[in-house]
Amino acid sequence: MKCPYCSYEESKVVDSRSSDDNERIRRRRECCRCGKRFTTYETVELIPVIVVKRDNSRETFDKNKLLSGLLKACEKRPVPLETIEGIADSIEGQLQSSVDHEITSTRIGEMAMAALRTVDEVAYVRFASVYRQFKDINTFMEELNKLLSER
Repeated sequence: MKCPYCSYEESKVVDSRSSDDNERIRRRRECCRCGKRFTTYETVELIPVIVVKRDNSRETFDKNKLLSGLLKACEKRPVPLETIEGIADSIEGQLQSSVDHEITSTRIGEMAMAALRTVDEVAYVRFASVYRQFKDINTFMEELNKLLSER
């Protein structure tokens, strides 16, 4: 495992334990060169989920891309990182357990918006504005009005 601090390729495992969800093994490692410690997670390798993009191109699902979008939407909002990671984990789990291993980016976006809607309305609107490519203020207001009418 390459050290994230000095990029040295040798490290030793200091501690191993199951994560809270028993889906991964959490390992504390120590770099053999610089001595700094870092955490890695070991998971079962699953069949890759293929994302069909709007232009019909295909790429492997990347949870980090989803997480990045969720983090941007929740920036400066009172949403704990654990909640955001939980949303990404939940969506990834739903995709992995799906019978179909090809899914549209539209469906993933809808799943993310549904989760954000229950967590933080401002984050939901931020995500929706990028995801649905709001063209003008009227489109933005329509989405806000939907939120207000559902209250």
